Amino acid sequence: MIDSAMQVKVMLIAVCLGLLIALEVGLRILYGFGNPLIYIGDTSIGYLLAPKQRTRRNGNYIEINEYSMRGAPVQKTPQEKTTRVFLLGDSIANGGWWTDQKNTISNLIMQSLTSTELSAEVLNASANSWGPRNELAYLEKFGTFSAQAIVLLINTDDLFATAPTSLPVGREKNYPDKKPPLALVEVYQRYVQKSKPIPELEIVRQEGGDRVGINLEAIAKIQDIATQNNSKFILAMTPLKRELGKPSRDYEIKARARLDEFTKAKLINYIDFLPLFNGRQDFDTLYHDHIHLNLQGNKFVSEVIKQSLLEVLEQKSSYILQ
Repeated sequence: MIDSAMQVKVMLIAVCLGLLIALEVGLRILYGFGNPLIYIGDTSIGYLLAPKQRTRRNGNYIEINEYSMRGAPVQKTPQEKTTRVFLLGDSIANGGWWTDQKNTISNLIMQSLTSTELSAEVLNASANSWGPRNELAYLEKFGTFSAQAIVLLINTDDLFATAPTSLPVGREKNYPDKKPPLALVEVYQRYVQKSKPIPELEIVRQEGGDRVGINLEAIAKIQDIATQNNSKFILAMTPLKRELGKPSRDYEIKARARLDEFTKAKLINYIDFLPLFNGRQDFDTLYHDHIHLNLQGNKFVSEVIKQSLLEVLEQKSSYILQ
């Protein structure tokens, strides 16, 4: 009886262990758990995606190069006769785990610009929840990479972005600073374990003063850097999904008005995607969630930015393969 009972226990343990191994392997292969992108803190930028990473999340390939950009390795200066565009932004420009490398806005712009007659390269420096001050700090640290054009892609929320901080790194689940030992551990940490509040971060998020004005000043400094480096500058802003089809909230309307006045005063090439999205009957189909775009949204945004690039770089639309 004892031997029989022991055999049953051993079999149960073996079955449970086998199920756990199968679950671990499935989570890694199918969803990419166990190999998340990791972040590093930076005193001026706040945080960056750690350089030289590759992973797949939900089947989507993600590569981060040596300069913490989403993309393949790059040289500091472009090859001869290559048109280099530098895209700066937050998670919308980055594409996140829901966007395959080939479907990011930067890659779609590059595909659209590239032809047998025009060699184009589009760099993509971006990270979750970056605002204009993070993007300015990135430019100040790494430079413009000799880009002929710099595109700053923001969304409505970025007008109210707070100061750069490294506090989330290694402390919030969306900003891990190391790989988990198991895919099962990552699932537990992300979906079961309760996040601990970070009092210092809450203080940063309650930043007072004229946040809109501070962020506009950062955008002006980005424009200055572009001008100093003989680069054309384009500012583009995508709306939140809830802004479409109806008026924005009062504070957003006021901030948008300030941005309009600012871009006119600074003679900035500005693309406001709110009226462009509202001009489409299918604007709901452009979004992955309440703020981020899906592939269809990325294609629309990349095409509009491409056309603006052609104008500022004095290229002809017919010069480009569609």
